[in-house]
Amino acid sequence: MAVRDVAERAYREALPVLAVSAVGGLFAGLVLGGMRGDLREVSGLLVLVPALLATRGNVYGAMGAKLSTALHQGLIDANPVPDDRRVYTAVSAAMLNGVVISVFAAVVTYAVLVSLARPSASLATLAGVALVAGVLSGIALTIVVVAAVFAGYRRGLNPDTLVGPVVTTTGDVFGMAALLAAVRLVLALGGG
Repeated sequence: MAVRDVAERAYREALPVLAVSAVGGLFAGLVLGGMRGDLREVSGLLVLVPALLATRGNVYGAMGAKLSTALHQGLIDANPVPDDRRVYTAVSAAMLNGVVISVFAAVVTYAVLVSLARPSASLATLAGVALVAGVLSGIALTIVVVAAVFAGYRRGLNPDTLVGPVVTTTGDVFGMAALLAAVRLVLALGGG
């Protein structure tokens, strides 16, 4: 294959996913814009948002890359069975890492806000929001990333090309939706 053919194929595979990614990013922005009241009610939440969204991309992007590499190397089958140990391990590690790093981000956010004498919700509130958002968005990201990697591979697409935009879009959209749900749940349970 010539370099031009490889480049054309990469663009054909990536452009539709990137277009969906741009629309998904706009949707996530709309969700964030609709959270003005929630952001006022939970001081410091806006500081936590970028950390939560960034960790989604890092953790679940790594999971997608591991699965993609395992597919390319023939370590896992393109039609995985539910008890495939390698897939199960990658998914479990991503979920655990995603939740732990979310709570860690909340602790760091709280510490920074307190040290700068900025208004902040309680540590329990920020950690609770991060925990719930981490679990909810982790479930959604796991399902979408695993499905995209395996479905793309079976259709002859390079899953490495799909992982980045899929994780970014899914992380932004479901991350913001999960954050909204988490804030409302924590506030309903008496956080603030």
